[in-house]
Amino acid sequence: MNTIQENTSIENLLESAETQVMELLDKQLPLSNYYHNLKHTQRVLKYAKRLAREENLSEKDKELLEMAALFHDTGFVKTDKHHEKVSAAIACDFLCKNHMPKEEVSVVCNTILATELKAEPQNLLESIIRDADCGHLASKKYFEISDDLKKELELKTGNEISELEWHKENLSFFNQHRYYTFSAKTLWQTMKENNANELKKKIEKLEKKAKKNSNEGSAKRGRGIETLFRVQLTNHIELSAIADTKANILLSVNAIIISVALSGLVPRLNNSSDKFLIVPTLVLMLFSVASVVLSVLSTRPNVSNLDVTRDMITQKQTNIVFFGNFHRMALKDFEWGVEYLIDNEDALYNSLTKDLYYLGLVLARKYKLLRITYTVFMIGIVLSALTFIISYMAYA
Repeated sequence: MNTIQENTSIENLLESAETQVMELLDKQLPLSNYYHNLKHTQRVLKYAKRLAREENLSEKDKELLEMAALFHDTGFVKTDKHHEKVSAAIACDFLCKNHMPKEEVSVVCNTILATELKAEPQNLLESIIRDADCGHLASKKYFEISDDLKKELELKTGNEISELEWHKENLSFFNQHRYYTFSAKTLWQTMKENNANELKKKIEKLEKKAKKNSNEGSAKRGRGIETLFRVQLTNHIELSAIADTKANILLSVNAIIISVALSGLVPRLNNSSDKFLIVPTLVLMLFSVASVVLSVLSTRPNVSNLDVTRDMITQKQTNIVFFGNFHRMALKDFEWGVEYLIDNEDALYNSLTKDLYYLGLVLARKYKLLRITYTVFMIGIVLSALTFIISYMAYA
């Protein structure tokens, strides 16, 4: 008779505990708890009941296990850190108010504390609740449940977790995890291994995708860099050609002026009537010669006399893509240098950058000299004209 009353009392207490827990989790649990919530508690309770049957627990132990499963995550209503201790305190408070014997309260609390991540179970009840708490690892809905945990962690930490990173963390947990009870190993180990294999496939697929995206990104970056150098080098070469053309025009014009002056004006300077042409002719000749010299200087190539070594190439101290630098190198050294640039992308881009930079310096020098040449030519023409007028008026 006492046993029947005791069982009835425990059943009533379990019903009361379930109502208490459902109300607590429903009203006080943070909305961010997508995983550690009432659904998780009900899932763990279901797993615990099944393992208890498989392990042939006594009715008393079954009820104590169910009580621990109900309260094991109630601590989340107050804190995430060390919630197991808070959960045990909430269970202790409830059970003591309902006059459960202290020995049984202690068993329930210790069983709850066994759900801590690094805890080692000391008895069968603790082993069962740990296995039940991770029963979802062998669930067909494992990946859905895992996504809920991921969402919860992202909301609580404020950090987004990539799918690849999350799957790797889960696989690491699978590799470290083990079921403690014979029943859990028999019922769930195979499905757990299937989920682990599925995780590996997902990781491989994501890694291939990431590698493909990385290669595509590198290819796009490479094409962008090549386009940059190609366009800039083409622009520099065209500007250099324009400068040379301008210099050649000035050179030709001034050469014609000098030829005309020498053949047409100089022979007439012996005539007393043409003496007024002496000064204008000299001024014109002087500025024309100066223009010719400056034009030649602006187009004159500048070749380095430096002996380039392999160390200079590896230390990025020279640029062998320009003939003016490698013309003194031996063929073997030059071939080695080109192969080194092909194998070392950074060194290649560094050489192209140097080539671009020094082309710019050459252009700057050319256009500076051209500007001076045009200025000298303009001044010479004006002065010659003024001198001619003044001289003509003076001798008239």
